[in-house]
Amino acid sequence: MSSQQEEKILIDRVLSGSQPAFVELIKKYERLVYHIIFRLVRNKQHHEDLGQDVFIKVYTNLKKFKGDSKLSTWIARIAYNTSLNFLEKKRVSLLDDLIDNSDDEDFSTSALENVSSEGDLPDLLLEKNVGAGQLQDAINLLPAKFKAVLTLYHMEEMKYKEIAVITDLPEGTVKSYLFRARKMLKDSLLKNYKMEDICL
Repeated sequence: MSSQQEEKILIDRVLSGSQPAFVELIKKYERLVYHIIFRLVRNKQHHEDLGQDVFIKVYTNLKKFKGDSKLSTWIARIAYNTSLNFLEKKRVSLLDDLIDNSDDEDFSTSALENVSSEGDLPDLLLEKNVGAGQLQDAINLLPAKFKAVLTLYHMEEMKYKEIAVITDLPEGTVKSYLFRARKMLKDSLLKNYKMEDICL
């Protein structure tokens, strides 16, 4: 049985009112949901509430899921939008307040190609003796949307098209955000840990 068929069966069970099926759905996707929340919302006090809010929205809107994308992509978008809405209500500065997006298309072709050539950023950094804690601290310093794109690409191993759907951004912008996120991450590590041999 394909993963798509298993997904449909799980959805049908949840829609039929099966509580165990919904618990199974939560367990299957909670890592993805909390990864996105953690990257966008720094205050840990809100993480659990936001996670619950996401899965309540998943449950109440599941009947609207048409299967146009993966279920994981659909759930990730709910988590992403829920987190951004929370931040907007709290008047937290987001990426758009910090960065002029007008030059998103100014990246050279070679620069964007470099983005896709670095598929294992966490592993690469660890090979350069950057500890997990140091890496996490550096990632936390990134603007919210940069953290989200970096997480979805490297931690969740999603493709540009999936990330574009989740974030409602053009693929070219996703690539440029990822490029910028890597540069900012490298600069932060060089500044804070004096690791001159880091090459992203």
